[in-house]
Amino acid sequence: MTDLHNPKLDAHPASNAEKDPKDWVSGDEPMTGAQASYLTTLAEESGDPAPPNDLTKAEASQHIDELKEQLGRN
Repeated sequence: MTDLHNPKLDAHPASNAEKDPKDWVSGDEPMTGAQASYLTTLAEESGDPAPPNDLTKAEASQHIDELKEQLGRN
C-alpha cells in the first residue's frame, strides 16, 4: 500500500472556523436557517431576547459566539 500525503489533513482542523466573520466573502449575506435556529435556542437558554431576523451571516456568527461564551460553551 502506498503512503499518500494529503496536505489538507495537515492543516489545523478549525482554521476556517477561526477566520474573522467580517472577512468572510459571504458575510454580508442573510444568516442561514441553521444560524437562526441555533441563535434562537441559545437566546432562550441564556434568557436573552430573540435576535433580529435580519442579521447577516457574519453578525449571526458573532452573536452565536457571544452567547456560547456567555453560556460557557467554548
